[in-house]
Amino acid sequence: MYLDNIQILGFHASIDSVGETLDEIDSIRKDGEIIQLLNADSIVSKNHIIHGVNQAFLAFKRGENLANDISVEIVLRCSAQRQISKAFNMMGLKEGEMNLCVVLINSQDHMDELSSLFTLDESVLIPNVENLVKIYKIEDIELKNMSLEEIIIDRITKLTVDY
Repeated sequence: MYLDNIQILGFHASIDSVGETLDEIDSIRKDGEIIQLLNADSIVSKNHIIHGVNQAFLAFKRGENLANDISVEIVLRCSAQRQISKAFNMMGLKEGEMNLCVVLINSQDHMDELSSLFTLDESVLIPNVENLVKIYKIEDIELKNMSLEEIIIDRITKLTVDY
Protein backbone atom coordinates (compact mmCIF):
# COMPACT_ATOMS: atom_id res chain seq x y z
CA MET A 1 0.00 0.00 0.00
CA TYR A 2 1.46 3.32 -1.02
CA LEU A 3 0.45 6.91 -1.55
CA ASP A 4 1.42 7.99 -5.04
CA ASN A 5 -0.77 10.99 -5.77
CA ILE A 6 -3.71 12.72 -4.20
CA GLN A 7 -6.40 14.99 -5.64
CA ILE A 8 -8.96 16.82 -3.52
CA LEU A 9 -12.13 18.06 -5.20
CA GLY A 10 -15.29 19.78 -3.99
CA PHE A 11 -18.78 18.82 -5.10
CA HIS A 12 -22.36 19.48 -4.12
CA ALA A 13 -24.43 16.31 -3.92
CA SER A 14 -27.99 15.18 -3.55
CA ILE A 15 -27.78 11.72 -2.03
CA ASP A 16 -30.89 9.53 -2.12
CA SER A 17 -29.13 6.44 -0.78
CA VAL A 18 -25.68 6.30 0.83
CA GLY A 19 -25.33 2.62 -0.13
CA GLU A 20 -26.22 3.21 -3.79
CA THR A 21 -23.88 6.21 -3.96
CA LEU A 22 -21.00 4.13 -2.56
CA ASP A 23 -21.83 1.34 -5.04
CA GLU A 24 -21.64 3.84 -7.91
CA ILE A 25 -18.25 5.09 -6.66
CA ASP A 26 -17.01 1.48 -6.40
CA SER A 27 -18.09 0.87 -10.00
CA ILE A 28 -15.86 3.67 -11.34
CA ARG A 29 -12.89 2.92 -9.07
CA LYS A 30 -10.12 0.87 -10.67
CA ASP A 31 -7.89 -1.62 -8.82
CA GLY A 32 -5.41 0.16 -6.57
CA GLU A 33 -7.34 3.42 -6.59
CA ILE A 34 -9.03 4.98 -3.58
CA ILE A 35 -11.98 7.30 -4.02
CA GLN A 36 -12.98 8.58 -0.60
CA LEU A 37 -16.07 10.73 -0.08
CA LEU A 38 -16.05 13.02 2.95
CA ASN A 39 -18.43 15.61 4.34
CA ALA A 40 -16.83 18.87 3.16
CA ASP A 41 -18.48 20.79 5.99
CA SER A 42 -16.07 19.05 8.41
CA ILE A 43 -12.92 20.00 6.52
CA VAL A 44 -10.75 22.99 7.32
CA SER A 45 -8.38 22.80 4.33
CA LYS A 46 -6.75 20.62 1.72
CA ASN A 47 -3.73 20.40 4.04
CA HIS A 48 -6.05 18.92 6.68
CA ILE A 49 -7.03 16.14 4.27
CA ILE A 50 -3.50 15.56 2.96
CA HIS A 51 -2.22 15.23 6.53
CA GLY A 52 -5.03 12.84 7.49
CA VAL A 53 -4.45 10.68 4.40
CA ASN A 54 -0.68 10.61 5.02
CA GLN A 55 -1.23 9.63 8.65
CA ALA A 56 -3.61 6.84 7.58
CA PHE A 57 -1.03 5.39 5.17
CA LEU A 58 1.76 5.74 7.75
CA ALA A 59 -0.38 4.01 10.37
CA PHE A 60 -0.86 1.02 8.06
CA LYS A 61 2.85 0.98 7.25
CA ARG A 62 3.74 0.92 10.97
CA GLY A 63 0.98 -1.55 11.85
CA GLU A 64 -0.67 1.06 14.08
CA ASN A 65 -3.87 1.38 12.08
CA LEU A 66 -7.10 1.76 14.04
CA ALA A 67 -9.23 0.24 11.25
CA ASN A 68 -8.80 -2.78 8.99
CA ASP A 69 -9.61 -0.82 5.83
CA ILE A 70 -7.58 2.11 4.48
CA SER A 71 -10.72 4.05 3.56
CA VAL A 72 -12.06 3.80 7.11
CA GLU A 73 -8.61 4.71 8.45
CA ILE A 74 -8.66 7.85 6.27
CA VAL A 75 -12.03 8.86 7.76
CA LEU A 76 -10.72 8.22 11.29
CA ARG A 77 -7.54 10.20 10.77
CA CYS A 78 -9.18 13.11 8.94
CA SER A 79 -11.81 13.38 11.67
CA ALA A 80 -9.15 13.14 14.42
CA GLN A 81 -11.32 10.48 16.05
CA ARG A 82 -10.60 6.97 17.34
CA GLN A 83 -14.20 5.73 17.23
CA ILE A 84 -15.50 4.78 13.81
CA SER A 85 -19.08 5.82 14.62
CA LYS A 86 -17.97 9.31 15.72
CA ALA A 87 -15.71 9.65 12.68
CA PHE A 88 -18.48 8.74 10.24
CA ASN A 89 -20.91 10.98 12.09
CA MET A 90 -18.54 13.90 11.44
CA MET A 91 -17.14 13.02 8.03
CA GLY A 92 -19.45 10.43 6.49
CA LEU A 93 -22.10 10.67 3.83
CA LYS A 94 -25.67 11.56 4.71
CA GLU A 95 -28.83 11.28 2.68
CA GLY A 96 -30.10 14.55 1.27
CA GLU A 97 -28.26 17.65 0.11
CA MET A 98 -24.64 17.83 1.22
CA ASN A 99 -21.24 19.24 0.39
CA LEU A 100 -18.69 16.62 -0.58
CA CYS A 101 -14.94 16.49 -0.50
CA VAL A 102 -13.83 13.80 -2.94
CA VAL A 103 -10.34 12.47 -2.31
CA LEU A 104 -8.74 10.58 -5.19
CA ILE A 105 -5.63 8.59 -4.25
CA ASN A 106 -3.43 6.78 -6.78
CA SER A 107 -6.27 7.46 -9.16
CA GLN A 108 -6.88 8.24 -12.79
CA ASP A 109 -8.96 11.27 -13.71
CA HIS A 110 -12.58 10.40 -12.92
CA MET A 111 -13.93 13.93 -13.35
CA ASP A 112 -16.48 12.92 -16.01
CA GLU A 113 -17.88 10.08 -13.91
CA LEU A 114 -17.91 12.16 -10.71
CA SER A 115 -19.54 15.11 -12.51
CA SER A 116 -22.31 12.80 -13.73
CA LEU A 117 -23.08 11.93 -10.08
CA PHE A 118 -22.40 15.26 -8.35
CA THR A 119 -22.08 18.96 -9.20
CA LEU A 120 -18.52 20.28 -9.18
CA ASP A 121 -18.29 23.14 -6.67
CA GLU A 122 -14.87 23.94 -5.24
CA SER A 123 -16.45 26.58 -2.98
CA VAL A 124 -17.67 23.78 -0.67
CA LEU A 125 -14.03 23.44 0.42
CA ILE A 126 -14.03 26.97 1.89
CA PRO A 127 -14.21 26.39 5.65
CA ASN A 128 -17.00 27.71 7.84
CA VAL A 129 -14.94 28.48 10.94
CA GLU A 130 -17.91 28.83 13.30
CA ASN A 131 -19.28 25.45 12.18
CA LEU A 132 -15.87 23.73 12.46
CA VAL A 133 -15.30 25.09 15.98
CA LYS A 134 -18.56 23.39 17.01
CA ILE A 135 -17.86 20.14 15.16
CA TYR A 136 -14.39 19.74 16.65
CA LYS A 137 -15.29 21.27 20.04
CA ILE A 138 -12.47 23.80 19.86
CA GLU A 139 -11.97 26.09 22.83
CA ASP A 140 -11.35 29.85 22.46
CA ILE A 141 -7.99 29.48 24.18
CA GLU A 142 -6.87 27.06 21.45
CA LEU A 143 -7.83 29.52 18.73
CA LYS A 144 -5.83 32.26 20.46
CA ASN A 145 -2.68 30.15 20.20
CA MET A 146 -3.08 28.25 16.92
CA SER A 147 -4.93 28.51 13.63
CA LEU A 148 -7.92 26.24 13.08
CA GLU A 149 -5.91 24.24 10.54
CA GLU A 150 -3.02 23.81 13.02
CA ILE A 151 -5.42 22.62 15.73
CA ILE A 152 -6.98 19.95 13.52
CA ILE A 153 -3.63 18.78 12.14
CA ASP A 154 -2.29 18.62 15.70
CA ARG A 155 -5.26 16.49 16.78
CA ILE A 156 -4.72 14.13 13.84
CA THR A 157 -1.06 13.78 14.79
CA LYS A 158 -1.98 13.11 18.42
CA LEU A 159 -3.96 10.04 17.34
CA THR A 160 -0.58 8.45 16.57
CA VAL A 161 1.10 9.70 19.73
CA ASP A 162 -1.77 8.53 21.94
CA TYR A 163 -1.84 5.10 20.26
